[in-house]
Amino acid sequence: MKFLFQVLLILNTTIVVSCASKTKQKQEVDKPTNFVIVFVDDMGYGDIGCYGATGFTTPNLDRMAAEGMRFTNFYAAQPVCSASRAGILTGCYPNRIGISGALFPHSDTGLNPNEITIAEMLKEKGYATGIFGKWHLGHHKKFLPLQHGFDEYVGLPYSNDMWPIGVDGKRHPVGKGAGKHPDLPLIEGNEVAEYITTLEGQDKLTTLYTEKAVDFINRNADKPFFVYLPHSMGHVPLGVSDKFRGKSEQGLYGDVMMEIDWSVGEIERALQTNGISENTVFIFTTDNGPWLNYGNHAGSAGGLREGKTTSWEGGQRVPFIVKWPKSTPAGSICSQLACAIDILPSFAKIASAEEPKLKIDGVDITDLWKGDTDLKPRKEVLFYYGKNNLNAVRKGNWKLVLPHTWASYNTKPGTDGRGGPREQMKVETSQLYNMMRDPGEQYNVIEYYPEKVEELMEVVQAARKELGDLNVGIESGVGTREIGKK
Repeated sequence: MKFLFQVLLILNTTIVVSCASKTKQKQEVDKPTNFVIVFVDDMGYGDIGCYGATGFTTPNLDRMAAEGMRFTNFYAAQPVCSASRAGILTGCYPNRIGISGALFPHSDTGLNPNEITIAEMLKEKGYATGIFGKWHLGHHKKFLPLQHGFDEYVGLPYSNDMWPIGVDGKRHPVGKGAGKHPDLPLIEGNEVAEYITTLEGQDKLTTLYTEKAVDFINRNADKPFFVYLPHSMGHVPLGVSDKFRGKSEQGLYGDVMMEIDWSVGEIERALQTNGISENTVFIFTTDNGPWLNYGNHAGSAGGLREGKTTSWEGGQRVPFIVKWPKSTPAGSICSQLACAIDILPSFAKIASAEEPKLKIDGVDITDLWKGDTDLKPRKEVLFYYGKNNLNAVRKGNWKLVLPHTWASYNTKPGTDGRGGPREQMKVETSQLYNMMRDPGEQYNVIEYYPEKVEELMEVVQAARKELGDLNVGIESGVGTREIGKK
């Protein structure tokens, strides 16, 4: 009898433990996923150790890639500031929603309030939302982050070179050149907290943004959250804290990259300390390629052609790392096509959130993040630039470059914060490149593959109908929408 009682007790304990274990597992599965995006300015494809960087080290980013997934064919939405940011936050090609180029302090436009951002989408699901860094989607109050779904904001409303201070630290004459710009406002919430008026004032930005993001994570660790950390660096003028100044072999740009890497480490440490790293989708990527005419103050395109503001690979193909321990295979590499506009629908899928009712261009790539890298959720990438110029399309391994003009970096670069000249160039007739064999876009093979040209031109014609193409005189398409106006 005693033996039977012991057996029953053991069985009962086993059942209780088993049920408790299943309950714990269910709670873990049901726990909402957090999202973090670190978005760097003007950092090239070759500016991370695991992407081939030299002259400085990026141990935290390399570890992030080793514990997550690195993409090799990931594209920014456009190769320039405001447009790229509009794309990552709305899931739309920027020209669909009227955003192009870089907005200036005198601009009276911004992100239309009708557009739904990642923050607004997740807020509907009960997420806390914070942005710490460069906004650049309209500096007037109606366009600022708090009016687009963010609970908290600390950062600059536009690029850090849009101010009246020269590379020598001296103020430009009022009303002349850069002297037309106001002092650089650091905004908290909807109000200016202070003005940055010296080069030394810019040295604090990377650390400031990082500390604000870490504090936000610590305060919201017990609830689902979205952190968007768009660093002002490495946009010129470069600024770096004393803890990294002079630390790299490459010089000031390398120092800046090392501090960006430190920032990634601080975010990961906060996630680990709060026990939420396992259930957080942590993304690192950049807004466009390097601003090459700034020479030793610019990054590397990693062997890709040209850089920022061009539709060649160096302008728009960027590093992308995702770490999601719960789902992403550690140390994996994905070579499938993907774009920054795919992040919003992917977050929607993970958070079981409703996508915007207005049409978007992004596709769900969560299956890639989960390791099913044989899938091809994105079939093509459109390379728009300027107000609405379709300069190229890529489908699979083939890229068709259409007739267009661009400013080339194939000139003598500037040094120490001064930009060198750029040469105006023109693609007279369409060119075809095989991205598998020729990522540097050196060998035009259009005469050998007429069937590929025909296939890619079908993509071009569909894009022109939907979004327009000023290169052929089509100002807008059936799917374009208005930019926000003051």
